[in-house]
Amino acid sequence: MSKLEQVLDLEPPYDLKFKGPFTEVVTTNLKLKNPSDRKVCFKVKTTAPRRYCVRPNSGMIESGATVTVSVMLQPFEYDPNEKSKHKFMVQTIFAPSTATDMDAVWKDAKPDDLMDSKLRCVFELPSENDKMNDVDATKAAPVLNSKADGTSAPRPSSASMDDSEMKKLMAECKRLQYDVGKLSDENRQLKDEGLRMRKSHRSDDMVTGSGAMMSKQHSSSSLPSLMVVIAAIFIGFFLGKFVL
Repeated sequence: MSKLEQVLDLEPPYDLKFKGPFTEVVTTNLKLKNPSDRKVCFKVKTTAPRRYCVRPNSGMIESGATVTVSVMLQPFEYDPNEKSKHKFMVQTIFAPSTATDMDAVWKDAKPDDLMDSKLRCVFELPSENDKMNDVDATKAAPVLNSKADGTSAPRPSSASMDDSEMKKLMAECKRLQYDVGKLSDENRQLKDEGLRMRKSHRSDDMVTGSGAMMSKQHSSSSLPSLMVVIAAIFIGFFLGKFVL
């Protein structure tokens, strides 16, 4: 009996490509689509289980549904002269209509009911064009951010502001400018009022001083007149006595 053909549609169908550098975790996605009218159980296996982390590595796909499997390659020292021998296999089986226990489905599965697809792993280093594009994107991100917030300090591209944040920031700047202008006007008014009060105080002092001087002059001018009257009285008195 010939082996059953894989029921799922795989994307990519043959190769899992991982693009370096491989100094950190590199992730690639594998899409599994079920075009049939039945539920399909799947498992993802690899020849190098210690080098990869697969999520999810098994499950059930409903009719017409698609599942995305993330395959994460762990960091390692990459040798471009070494050809990759790592492979993956997607194993599937039609799920019984009453299936509830996945382990029981795989345990009771017959070899003739199993379907599988094999994929090889391909390691790629970034090309010079990719490096240049990454550098340009890194340089462009801080410039855009500095224009958005009106400063020259660079920011990471992840901190770039959207339109709503920009509008809020502009409104806040306008409000602060209005408050500063208002405080400046109030400060100017206070200075003007202080000058007027000092001038008024000086004029009051001048009026008070002039009044005092006038009263002194009046008293001093009235004093000689009084003396003249008294002297005239005494002179009249003495003249009267001599005449008598």
